[in-house]
Amino acid sequence: MRLHARQSGAEPFSFVSIKGVFSGNLSLDITEGSLWKLKHSGFCGMRSKKFNGFIDLESYDTLAMRVRGDGRCYISTIPLHQYVAKYKGRVISSETEMNPSRVVAMALSVNAERDVRVPISGPGDFRLEIDWIKALRTTDLI
Repeated sequence: MRLHARQSGAEPFSFVSIKGVFSGNLSLDITEGSLWKLKHSGFCGMRSKKFNGFIDLESYDTLAMRVRGDGRCYISTIPLHQYVAKYKGRVISSETEMNPSRVVAMALSVNAERDVRVPISGPGDFRLEIDWIKALRTTDLI
């Protein structure tokens, strides 16, 4: 799959320059008496350290990731306006908008909810190999 981005003055900006692996086991179990005192389960997340200052993504409209999940490589693009604020796997407020000029960290999360549109979903092991994450401008900004 090739990703074409119109370059309107904004060069692709790379967040990740070395490869990484995001893996684990998604479970919906909550064990009573657990050391962790879990109230919710079924999600896993990772986030970067806070950036030194802010990253300004105002000139970009999309984040793209080159990942491998099932042995094949994919380039996934997500428009910045579709990002939502979450805490512990739950949406904080769908009305909260990300300020693209003041990005302080990046995060990825997966959840164990079953999705009939996806061949493999729900609880179980997962593995996502991340080759790169970039900010792109795919449309002309006015």
